[in-house]
Amino acid sequence: MTTDVQTLTVVGTETSRTRRHIISVVSHVLLVGASILMLYPLLWMLASTFRPENEIFSSSSLWPSSFSIDSYIRGWNGLRVSFGTFFLNSFVIAILCVAGNVLACSMTAFAFARLKFRGRNFWFALMLMTLMLPYHVTLIPQYVLFLNLGWVNTFLPLIVPKFLASDAFFIFLMVQFFRGIPRELDEAAMMDGCSAWRIYWKVMMPLSLPVLATAAIFTFIWTWDDFLGPLIYLNEMRQYTVQLGLRTFVDSTGESDFGGMLAMSVLTIVPVFLFFLFFQRLLIEGIATTGMKR
Repeated sequence: MTTDVQTLTVVGTETSRTRRHIISVVSHVLLVGASILMLYPLLWMLASTFRPENEIFSSSSLWPSSFSIDSYIRGWNGLRVSFGTFFLNSFVIAILCVAGNVLACSMTAFAFARLKFRGRNFWFALMLMTLMLPYHVTLIPQYVLFLNLGWVNTFLPLIVPKFLASDAFFIFLMVQFFRGIPRELDEAAMMDGCSAWRIYWKVMMPLSLPVLATAAIFTFIWTWDDFLGPLIYLNEMRQYTVQLGLRTFVDSTGESDFGGMLAMSVLTIVPVFLFFLFFQRLLIEGIATTGMKR
């Protein structure tokens, strides 16, 4: 009787193990299939950059019949301004926006999280209310303001607001993170004679690397991919960003260069991909720990 029970237990264990193995294999197959389905547009775009212009929309095969880099050459040098100029403009705007957002938003978040001043809760609530305003609501007043300042057709309307802590989302994100840092560290630093500024710079900033990296990554991606802002404020082609540069390849009144546009689109994705690849660990850590009491 004992032997039969042991045999049934072993058979049941093996059956359960086989069932879990089958479920795992099926799940992985489904996930791989879904991944391929999601990546297909990118794979098609990459393959189309190596096709001749007349085969981009006529060929049904994902693999090009012949490889050519003419699309990259045309895309880089085919416009009145080299596409490298657009890359340089986008890098300048994105890097300055990252620096401005990280510095200004962290200082504002430190004030809300650690300093005591009159009306702090009111101003914090007012700041959160700006999250509910769509960008298009403030677009016209901002344009009128920058027009009166003489900043239209310059990079200033795209950069200066970042140094004024205009992104309430990142302020809220950092406030939640700062509140999770023990206040005993502030008190110990004050006993050593540190001012509020030194506490911010010497204590809070080194401990807040994950949330700062999260803000930097999102700011870089959103700024790099921004189309509406540069479209409104930049008028000369020499000042265009990569997004406006891609638009110039498609002309509704004349001939469009889809091969060059797809080739430059591939190159435009590379900086965002690399930026995320290098800082993804800090990004995940920053999102996972934000808002959690430690």
